[in-house]
Amino acid sequence: MSVETKSKVVLTKNQFGKAENRVVRVYRDTDRHEIRDLNVTSQLRGDFEAAHTDGDNAHVVPTDTQKNTVFAFAKEHGVKSPENFLLNLGDHFTKNFDWVTGGRWAAEEYGWARINDHDHTFYRAAPEIRTAVLVREGDKNTVISGFYDLTVMKSTGSGFKGYPKDKYTTLEETDDRILATDIATRWRYNTTDIDFDATYNKVKEIILTTFTEGHSPSLQQTLYQIGEAVISAVPEIDEIKFSCPNKHHFVSDLSFCGLENPNEVFYAADRPYGLIEATIAREGAASEEEAWVGIAAFI
Repeated sequence: MSVETKSKVVLTKNQFGKAENRVVRVYRDTDRHEIRDLNVTSQLRGDFEAAHTDGDNAHVVPTDTQKNTVFAFAKEHGVKSPENFLLNLGDHFTKNFDWVTGGRWAAEEYGWARINDHDHTFYRAAPEIRTAVLVREGDKNTVISGFYDLTVMKSTGSGFKGYPKDKYTTLEETDDRILATDIATRWRYNTTDIDFDATYNKVKEIILTTFTEGHSPSLQQTLYQIGEAVISAVPEIDEIKFSCPNKHHFVSDLSFCGLENPNEVFYAADRPYGLIEATIAREGAASEEEAWVGIAAFI
């Protein structure tokens, strides 16, 4: 009878922390309040081998401590921007625990606006959810910002033709179709010395403006033109990624009741849908692929 022996294994990449700490910071310095609403995740990287191999927790900063730090920092440091908030967390954990050599901190932000310009009543107003990620390895910081769930549509000014056809092709070419998508995008900064809020607003405006311009022969070209415009206008950004569904709108056939339908009534299909993904990068810029690990749905 053979005796089973354990396979030799080694611990490789690992991280741990507290996920989705929902923190709302209300600024009450004056009668006119301000709100920043974040969902924050903290994950630490460093020398945690003994915790895994020996059950030695001497280096394990409790996830509860990480959670408490998030809420305390919302009071002590405020929320200048999601990115600045994450940078403060990264500084704290790597400077106060010698064995913490880096980490990954992420945030989503939900936008609020005033009701009738009232001082302290608000409604959820931003159509998109803002995102931010900080990846720190030693002294190197990589900040990736973006948003998702921003739904946009062109009721004309788009077509699709010139594609290959085989016996399975039923789609007819067109010069006039609806182009609609939910924009999910992330962009990587090459610096942390920047006004993140102002730059976020600038990038969003570039994306929306470029989407409206010209005739779109495909969602692929539209995303490329948007990425090109962002890279050209913001030197602090080295690459931008998109993951966008093509939200199909099919012209409804009303001939059954004797009605013509010149692109006025559509069936909005929720699935299946085309999924278009692309990365547009500054020529010669480093790719920093490690920083993108863990950010799903972006190639």
